[in-house]
Amino acid sequence: MPDFRVEKRLIEETGGYVAGMDEVGRGPLAGPVCAAIVVLDRRRLPKGVDDSKALTAAARESLFEQICAGALAISFASASAREIDAINIRQATHLAMRRAAAGLSLAPAHILIDGNDPPADLRCPATALVKGDSLSLSIAAASIVAKVLRDRLMTRLAARHPAYAFDSHAGYATRQHLAALRLHGPCPQHRMTFSPLRQGELAL
Repeated sequence: MPDFRVEKRLIEETGGYVAGMDEVGRGPLAGPVCAAIVVLDRRRLPKGVDDSKALTAAARESLFEQICAGALAISFASASAREIDAINIRQATHLAMRRAAAGLSLAPAHILIDGNDPPADLRCPATALVKGDSLSLSIAAASIVAKVLRDRLMTRLAARHPAYAFDSHAGYATRQHLAALRLHGPCPQHRMTFSPLRQGELAL
């Protein structure tokens, strides 16, 4: 389970706040890529937080409420499917992360980021942690916030584009989603630079 040891060390070193950041939605065929950043209150650390992928939807929702009630600051941002197609998924992920960091209501002294590819030009120093959502409580909390809010966003997009059932697969390339694409073709929420949506790749 993730813990607060890395954050505690950085708080002692910097004398400031430490944030955790994670992204969700790099792989789907539709919808935005999203990022969340969280500054936890070391006096009110949430219980039971884990990598969002290891949790059930019900557990994520419950922990989301606990994180939001106790965190010192939370910010969430996204980059659209159109932006992903224009600048590629890596750059769009970095854009969402920079937007999330810029929207944080307090200035952290350090940001912990899941993975090995942190964006440039953040508002403060950052450290990338491979499998950070299983190591850092702050990153794990951010992964839950990002997942819950992106899933809610995809549910809203499902109401606008009901033919694709975005609420059931969040834009990933499930059999149901691919069948809907073959029947209806893509909508404006689809990433046209992703296989099998690239020209000529989708067998209609």
